[in-house]
Amino acid sequence: MQGDLTYLDMSSFYGFILNFMSAIKISSKVEESAWKNLRELAKESNQSISGVLTEAIEDYLRRHRVRPEVMKHLEDSMNAHESLGQKLAQ
Repeated sequence: MQGDLTYLDMSSFYGFILNFMSAIKISSKVEESAWKNLRELAKESNQSISGVLTEAIEDYLRRHRVRPEVMKHLEDSMNAHESLGQKLAQ
């Protein structure tokens, strides 16, 4: 326990999940400082590098991928207000 915060060790959970998911090997190049920081984070959080990378990739995809229902609402809105869009474009 640090201050008022409780440290939650998720490493065993991610290890458990990784065992049930099919893992693949990847090869990539990263900046040395980023690799060093990743290794330090894995060590500090008692996770494997694979676990940290998997979590980071999933988080990145969640933040950058537009959900289909959002695109559907955008398309519906554009269709409903097409004449207004044309007036604004003039």
